[in-house]
Amino acid sequence: MIKTILSSKSRFGWVLFHIALGIISAITPYGLIAWFYVVFLTSFFLVIRSKSIYPFCIFIAYLTSFELLARMSQTSPFIPYELGKYLLFLMLCIGIYKFKSKSNIGLVMLLLLIPSAFFDLSGEVTGSSLIFNLMGPVNVAMAIWFFYGKTLSKIQLIRLLRMSILPLISILASTIFKTPSYNELEFTLGANFATSGGGGSNQVSTVLGLGMFISFLFLINKWNLTGYRIGDFLLFFLFGFQGLLTFSRGGILGGALGIMIVFYYVIKTPKRKKNIFKLPNLGKAFLLSAFLIIITFQVADSLTGGMLSLRYLGETEGTLAGTKEKSLNSITTGRVEIFLEDMELWQNSPVFGVGAGASSYMRNFSHFYLSHVEMSRLLSEHGLFGLIYFVLLIYVLLLILLKKQTPMEKGIMVAFFIIALYTTFHAAMRTYLTPLFIGLSLIYIRPQKVKKPVSKGIKKLEPLVSDPIPVS
Repeated sequence: MIKTILSSKSRFGWVLFHIALGIISAITPYGLIAWFYVVFLTSFFLVIRSKSIYPFCIFIAYLTSFELLARMSQTSPFIPYELGKYLLFLMLCIGIYKFKSKSNIGLVMLLLLIPSAFFDLSGEVTGSSLIFNLMGPVNVAMAIWFFYGKTLSKIQLIRLLRMSILPLISILASTIFKTPSYNELEFTLGANFATSGGGGSNQVSTVLGLGMFISFLFLINKWNLTGYRIGDFLLFFLFGFQGLLTFSRGGILGGALGIMIVFYYVIKTPKRKKNIFKLPNLGKAFLLSAFLIIITFQVADSLTGGMLSLRYLGETEGTLAGTKEKSLNSITTGRVEIFLEDMELWQNSPVFGVGAGASSYMRNFSHFYLSHVEMSRLLSEHGLFGLIYFVLLIYVLLLILLKKQTPMEKGIMVAFFIIALYTTFHAAMRTYLTPLFIGLSLIYIRPQKVKKPVSKGIKKLEPLVSDPIPVS
């Protein structure tokens, strides 16, 4: 089925299909359950028999991206609540074995997580809680282990991005369908669950912010996403608009951060090289993006009666009433307090930490609250090993920054990593996004080859993909 989607010339048809899938999922979970297993059963064995990493990337990116929609549609147990973690783990295990991956960094990061699984200073961690807390960082380590040193062509990257946004379009359609009439909505200065389609506002915002970023890439590079330019514009607007209405700032700010990173790599490229790399016109791209972002924010802010701008300024009901002082903790919705208490736990158990999953049971003021900042959780639960893990993660970012790639591909890969890392500072590692996109950020995009002129009459060189693209 994945091969059918990839080879289809009807891009708009598949966009409409995924819009319909999202709407159906808002009514009944069985449509999504059926589609997921049709894709899985018709593609799994073809993918694992393939000698190319490309089908692996497509399969993983497409199916794991349904994780949030499955939660919103309550498909469990037919599709697990943490679909992304389990499916990603399965495919990474197969991929590491099949392709003989040899990343020492990923392997070391994985080994660093093992000690904390064997003790629990709180005495309250269950098996499910242990898996819940460990699978995120385990998948990050395995993604680095698997994806490090792998390559794709530029056309394969574009197709990968196109496939990965289709499930996000379903999520967008589902949230819009479930959102009550705007006249019935009451906006406050907290997260808005009515506009989140039944999912956690932070997680929905994160996915919609990612959709905004990917649709932005198609817009400025004039890659074909929906088959119609106006459709591409509309998708960018709707991802941003609905993401803003969730009143959860982290995801939209993450998408905006990715956009700024891509702009940076385009800006820093010397003029003489921009034509060589076929980079978009910066002036037009910047004005277009700025106009779309401003219009999207203004429309959303007007609809909320100005509440949206107050939310992004860090105001709360308490700070506006004068009963609460604005602080970094209030702006981050209590995340700083949880972070500081995690630091206290690390101070008390500096070497081994308190054990995987134990931190939420051992904090005083934020008792039972899950960590929203993965770095503090790594330190409090894994101690010195967690610190080394995080340092290695930053080292991976350094490797990406030093990698020689064309400016656009470099910007995309750095943006992937930064968005994934930034997500861990407001949503920890509770979604598929962080491990998948940290892994994808390590892929090297092969430069396009050109035909050598065979006669003096040839004036223009046409770029060619360096190898055929397998789709099975």
